[in-house]
Amino acid sequence: MHSTRTRLRHGALTACAAVLALLAVGCSKASAGAQADGCRDNGHWSPRERAAWLRTAVAFHGTADGADPSYEEASVVVRARHNGDVRVLCQPLAVQVEFWTLTATTTGTDRSFVKRYRLSTDGSRTRTVGFPAGLPTGQDGACTRILVAAHTGEPLADGELPWTASDLTTSEDTDVRFGTERIGVYRLLPPHDSARCDAARSTTSPSPTRSTIWDVNHP
Repeated sequence: MHSTRTRLRHGALTACAAVLALLAVGCSKASAGAQADGCRDNGHWSPRERAAWLRTAVAFHGTADGADPSYEEASVVVRARHNGDVRVLCQPLAVQVEFWTLTATTTGTDRSFVKRYRLSTDGSRTRTVGFPAGLPTGQDGACTRILVAAHTGEPLADGELPWTASDLTTSEDTDVRFGTERIGVYRLLPPHDSARCDAARSTTSPSPTRSTIWDVNHP
């Protein structure tokens, strides 16, 4: 009798353990499913994957051809997700929007840093970054083109900064290269008067005096 009761107790305990194990697995799967349904797991993304996500989110407004007399209406927009996988990111991405002037000179191209904005985005809402004040226009912009780039992570290091391999004044589609895979998207605007620059390339157009960092993060 004692042996029978022992076996019954053992069987009951084994059954309870099996039920608890099944419940644990079910809860784990439910938790994973809830996370997958609620946000997009991006903790394992490589720099290239983060840049690819940013590339589909960024748009340039008021800068399609650079023909405007000023950049007052120009902006870089990091849009909320509206196509594809519309889930927000589980871990917000650090994004930098950087501006430079590229000026054609007799010895090549002179690059000057203008301003950098930093923000954080998970795709839940649209973020807008206006072009900085003081960018060269008119006669001052005859030999100068504005370069703007949006990338993920920290500010670009020296070896990651942009460079060009062709004449800024003769090629609308000047190839700009960066020493990193973190660039989501960039835009190089044409000069305002390239023909005038050809006549006086020995004079470098003045660059903006502001070289600051601005944090556009919001609570």
